[in-house]
Amino acid sequence: MKTIALLPVITYPEPNPEMVVPRAVAMAAALGAQLHALAINVEIRNISNALSRRLVDLPKMTREAEALCRDRGEAFLAKVVLEAKRAGVDSTTDAVTSNAPLLNDTAAIHARYYDLVLCAWEENNPTSRTTAQAIIFGSGRPTILLPEVEPVTKLHSVAIAWDGSRVAARAVADAHQVLRRASKITVLTVTGEKSLQETDAAQRLTQGLNLRGLSAEAMPFVSEDCPVEVSLQERAIEIGADLMIMGAFGHTRLRDFVLGGATKGILLDVRLPIMLSH
Repeated sequence: MKTIALLPVITYPEPNPEMVVPRAVAMAAALGAQLHALAINVEIRNISNALSRRLVDLPKMTREAEALCRDRGEAFLAKVVLEAKRAGVDSTTDAVTSNAPLLNDTAAIHARYYDLVLCAWEENNPTSRTTAQAIIFGSGRPTILLPEVEPVTKLHSVAIAWDGSRVAARAVADAHQVLRRASKITVLTVTGEKSLQETDAAQRLTQGLNLRGLSAEAMPFVSEDCPVEVSLQERAIEIGADLMIMGAFGHTRLRDFVLGGATKGILLDVRLPIMLSH
């Protein structure tokens, strides 16, 4: 069965930059997946009245804003088609519209119909962060964050951030196809954490992966004077991991996301491609 990865781009108010396209195409190739790019453009409700029309031409401003978003979306999709063709990756594209407050929800809903999601992550782009967060917690699909690093062309080495929790187990299950493509799997466990209930958690997961024919090794380590999410990423980078897999902890409260500590830290500072599952 063909794997299809969704690459969403929200074009309003700050669009996801086109710089993510080569990273997404390369990741799709590494995963052996078809890429579907979806532009999500804004549809602005007409709230003008006689007074506002006299002071400012709101209908004209609305039309111009919507047209700008469509142009951004078309340019993004055209770049996806071009880059995918160069890389030999099958690709399809589409565009939809949504009201401004529902753009992220629209991305999450569309993501439910694909195997996984590729999300841009740029440090100074709040749109990329809110979009990724909505998809991670609202789509039910594993989501790969693609930060501003060199594109991943092969999944030689994959790291798993493991604490024996339910969300970590879900992440490993969701990453089954990714793990099958990796030459080397390293199970990273930060020891000494209060949430870690099993002292041999890394070894137990490694044994289970090896029994399934995967090449995995355990790497428990102590996090020294820095947050867990930083320690995990630094260790993954040290061992040359192309991708890190981890569970995303959080829940909603009156439509606001309440994130677990490590998850919140990851979404603020992504240093390598990370697959998150909730």
